[in-house]
Amino acid sequence: MRVGELAVRAGVTIRALRYYEAAGLVVPTRLANGYRDYDPRSVRLVAEIRALTGLGLSVEETRPFVECLASGHGASDECPASLAAYRQVIDQLSERIASLTRRRDTLAAHLESAANRAVAPATAVELTEFPAPADDGAADHLAGTAMPGVRLPTTGGTTIRLDELGAGRTVLYVYPLSGRPGVDLPEGWTSIPGASGCTPQACGFRDHYDDLRAAGAERVYGVSSQPSDYQRELVDRLRLPFAMVSDEAFGLRDALRLPTFEAGGLTLYRRLTLIVKDGIIEKVFYPVFPPGRHAAEVLDWLEERR
Repeated sequence: MRVGELAVRAGVTIRALRYYEAAGLVVPTRLANGYRDYDPRSVRLVAEIRALTGLGLSVEETRPFVECLASGHGASDECPASLAAYRQVIDQLSERIASLTRRRDTLAAHLESAANRAVAPATAVELTEFPAPADDGAADHLAGTAMPGVRLPTTGGTTIRLDELGAGRTVLYVYPLSGRPGVDLPEGWTSIPGASGCTPQACGFRDHYDDLRAAGAERVYGVSSQPSDYQRELVDRLRLPFAMVSDEAFGLRDALRLPTFEAGGLTLYRRLTLIVKDGIIEKVFYPVFPPGRHAAEVLDWLEERR
């Protein structure tokens, strides 16, 4: 058969066949007119090369398998040389995996070191140089409102229903968007009043967590519209002792008419904190500024009522 017919039957390009021929894996005969003529068995040989390269073998590494078929065996890996080729490729892959694992572990160590440097006490970052948000009255209606029956996932792999938080007080601090190392924040982020400061705010609640619990907060959650896997990076990097709650569909906004804003094509929550007691919003902090001091503000409020 001619090269074009072989290419069609074997499902490869003519260029690939020329390459296999140059490597000596597929050898045609020459007709009197100079044309190449391929034996029908070439279809099987080319299909085997294609299958093996699809598994990650190089064309040269398929040679023992092709020679095994060409010698009359029913399967390309029935010969000792084929089995040896399997072992060699597996050993090479194991070495590459080990090398990549070492690189990954080294990068993870650098990330851990950088993350630890980034985990500074919240009081070290005040963010007072950024524009402060104004009280636009968007949260005036919240105090005394019952929490809605909205169920949301947490970074702990569970879900919580907001009208079933449990007895006692729950601190729900709602924030817009936490930054991630190497990922740009929306354009103009630092010029939006009240947008910056999610990491210092989280650090503040982390650093004051035990004090908040002692002052009567049975539970502390951070709430944002980012998915749980995005939030989980923040929990791990900052070593937060509490879970984050994901509200991608803005169920809490719709149920309680929480304020939001637009940035970089995203709809994000405005920063506020709800103190929920026995299913009722007891206290609302809005606006929140500066974020790095807010946990201490919540703690003061709780201690006054302890």
